[in-house]
Parts: sequence; C-alpha cells; structure tokens
Amino acid sequence: MPPKKHHLKTKGANVSSSLDLESEDISLETTVPTAEEVSSSDELRDGSQRVTRQLLERKEMQHSIQLLKIEMSQKNLLLDNMKADHMTKVEELEERLNDALHQKQVLALRLDSQLKLAQEENKKQQALRKQEMDTIMLRQKQLEETNRQLCDKAGELRRSLRNLDISQARYEELKDIPEDKQTIQEYVSVLFYDMVNPLRTQVTELTLKNGCLSEELDIHRTQMKSLMEVTNFIVTGVTYAKMLMLFRSVFV
Repeated sequence: MPPKKHHLKTKGANVSSSLDLESEDISLETTVPTAEEVSSSDELRDGSQRVTRQLLERKEMQHSIQLLKIEMSQKNLLLDNMKADHMTKVEELEERLNDALHQKQVLALRLDSQLKLAQEENKKQQALRKQEMDTIMLRQKQLEETNRQLCDKAGELRRSLRNLDISQARYEELKDIPEDKQTIQEYVSVLFYDMVNPLRTQVTELTLKNGCLSEELDIHRTQMKSLMEVTNFIVTGVTYAKMLMLFRSVFV
C-alpha cells in the first residue's frame, strides 16, 4: 500500500510541473508582443486580447481538469486504500471464519466421540444391569423353590415327629445303624428314647416306691387309730374313777 501513495505523490508533482510550464508559456505569450502587434490596428489588438482570453480560459480549464484529475487520483488512491483495508479485513474475517469452522469440526468430532463412548458405556451398564437383574430373578426363583421344598420337608418332619415312641427292640436296631445313615425321624426317635427311657424307669421306680409308702402309711394310720382308741379308753377310765372317789367323799 505505501508504494501507491508514493505513486500518487509523484503523479501530483508531475501534474504541478506541467501546470507551471504551461503557465510560463502563457505568461511568455502574453507578455512578449511582436512587432506586428505593435503596429496593428485596434481591431487586431482586440482580436489578440480575445485570443489571449480564450487561451487563458483554456489554460484555466486545463488547470481545473488537472486538479480534478489529481483529486480523482487521490480519491482513487483513497478508494484503493479502503479497498485494500477492506480486503485485509475480509481476509482476516475469512481466516477467523475458517478457524471457527475448524474448531467447530474439531468440537463436533470430539462431541461425536464422547457421545459414542457415552452410548457404549450406557449399553454396557444396561447389559450389566440386565445380567444382574436376571441373576437376581434366577436366585429368587431358586430361593422360592428351596423355600417350598423346606416347607414340604418341615411338614413331613412335623408329621413324622408326631410318633417318636419306639420299643426297646426298635431302639437297639436303630442304634446299630450309623447316625449319618439314619433318617431324621429315626435319629430323633433314638434321642427321644435316650431322654425318655430313664425318666420312665424313674417314674416306674417312684410309682413302686409310692405304693410301698402308701401301704406303710395305711399300716401306720391303722396303728395310730388303735393307739388313739386305747388312749381315749384309758383317759376315760381314769376320769370315771376320780369322779367316783369324789362322789363317795361328798356323801359319806
């Protein structure tokens, strides 16, 4: 851009120089009369003056044209400068626009990559949750089946434990079977026999002892009754004897 301004200044200087030379020509033409002009008549003088006036007007017009050309050159230079500035700004804006578009593409690619990663992670999480839910549902079904089986076994066990009383022969038979091969009913029956049989023996012994004590109590009661009768008889006899002696002492 600076060379254009230098060109404008040079052009303006050339125009000014041309105008100066033309002005000098005009001054020479108007200030140096010829011999014919001195000796001519008034008409020739008037015609010369008209020609001189026309030349002056022509020179003025040429000068004005040169000034207009200079002004136009300056305006063209200003327009060129403005155009250059505008082009520079356009280039800067285009560069910024390209940078913005590049950043947009980079951000779009990054966003797409992150979105894909998020979608893949979401799919993994959903698959994991589905697997966990399937595992929980399967475990729940297994627990429900186990609970049902345990309830059935508990009912069977309650029914089997209603009659745990076994004979001594059955007890001896079950004792010969290892515990890990016995059923729950058989194992509990053996334990029940081990716990109850000694108590039954004690009850039998206590029953026999109670019978013996009852017989002895009856004997003691009979003896006590007889003793009381004898005692009452003795007391009654002594009292009668005392009354008889008192009666005799009063009336005699």
